[in-house]
Amino acid sequence: QVQLVESGGGLVQPGGSLRLSCAASGSIRSINAMGWYRQAPGKQRELVAAVTSGGSTNYADSVKGRFTISRDNAKNTVYLQMNSLEPEDTAVYYCNTDLLAVGSTYWRYYWGQGTQVTVSS
Repeated sequence: QVQLVESGGGLVQPGGSLRLSCAASGSIRSINAMGWYRQAPGKQRELVAAVTSGGSTNYADSVKGRFTISRDNAKNTVYLQMNSLEPEDTAVYYCNTDLLAVGSTYWRYYWGQGTQVTVSS
């Protein structure tokens, strides 16, 4: 079994910062890309940022210059440092990873349970 556990969400004022963490655990053979998605009420889920196993990153235009994604391969953990937060960043944030489980012959995407980020004064 593979599990993704997220932490770090909460309520923050505009201009503030939060750091999200997502740790993958279980019978993991290998991890490729790791990323963060978000879904605001009434909107589709969208990619926020992603990082490959080699460290290449990709960001949504709306968060470039404010958010930073990073990963610790030894801990199977991905982080999202969010600075200069805006009310428009309010959403449930989901961790996502492309992972090969022990005993499996194919890669698949796994999702975390989601963590709420609310930006409000």
